Amino acid sequence: MQADLNLLVVLDALLEEGSVMGAAQRLHLSSPAVSRTLGRIRKVTGDDILVRTGHSMTPTPYALGIAEEVHRLVREANAVLAPSRELDLAELERTFTIQCHDALASSVVPALVGRIAERAPGVRLRVLAEHSGDTDDLRHGRVDLELGGGIPDLPEFRSEVFGTDPLAVVMRSAHPCTELDLRAYAAYPHVLVSRRGRFTAPIDDLLAAEGLQRKVIATVATVHSALQIVAASDALVTTTAILCRPLIEAFGLVIRPLPAESPQARIHGNWHQRYDSDLAHAWLRDQVRTTVADVLAR
Repeated sequence: MQADLNLLVVLDALLEEGSVMGAAQRLHLSSPAVSRTLGRIRKVTGDDILVRTGHSMTPTPYALGIAEEVHRLVREANAVLAPSRELDLAELERTFTIQCHDALASSVVPALVGRIAERAPGVRLRVLAEHSGDTDDLRHGRVDLELGGGIPDLPEFRSEVFGTDPLAVVMRSAHPCTELDLRAYAAYPHVLVSRRGRFTAPIDDLLAAEGLQRKVIATVATVHSALQIVAASDALVTTTAILCRPLIEAFGLVIRPLPAESPQARIHGNWHQRYDSDLAHAWLRDQVRTTVADVLAR
């Protein structure tokens, strides 16, 4: 039998009001409509539910016995269909999984962990490294929020720019290059950061327009690996100036302005549309958005 939950709503009103007319007024229905539904309830349950006693109606023993359970079911159904629109951070217990590259992990994640721990002590963060290729982690909920430069190209995903970071050139402190113009930039060897292992980047198109070409001696998946190479050679790496600063300073390297006009790198936040109306996930996005802005403003 296919259960009709509307019967429970009408039954709850009938048991509380004690009459067809009272239930009809409460539910904003006509008395004949409620009478027909009462007939269906009687047929389903095999019980009269309400019987006439003079000018009023009296619930049967069966009806009295199920009244509290019926009211609870209707209340719980209403709660499911009309979820709370308030978020109690003190009671929130949830583990969020964020995926990002190592520069974001070193610059944003420490501040984000502290911010969340202060505001929602029951929330935990799981931070995963980037994959070398695309995965279904966002789609299947294994990752709640993806941070980086890429944008999903399917309509089921959402994407927002959380901030931008200018590009810069990083080299060792004793590097022989004293003045970094575009020609000197192209003359030195380069290390490229690419999770897909690419040997070219948009800056190469700019160099080609000036009749220049650089030599990429290695491509690595993380900024940390690139900086290790740069610290031990005359190679240069082009990366973001602010987000990479903790790693750059840890290696004792120096930052020089990129000797060319170039768009700033965007930091995208990507998530699946299933979380659009999730209050806790919206709160997480706001914490990440604010933390990224604070880091970029330093």
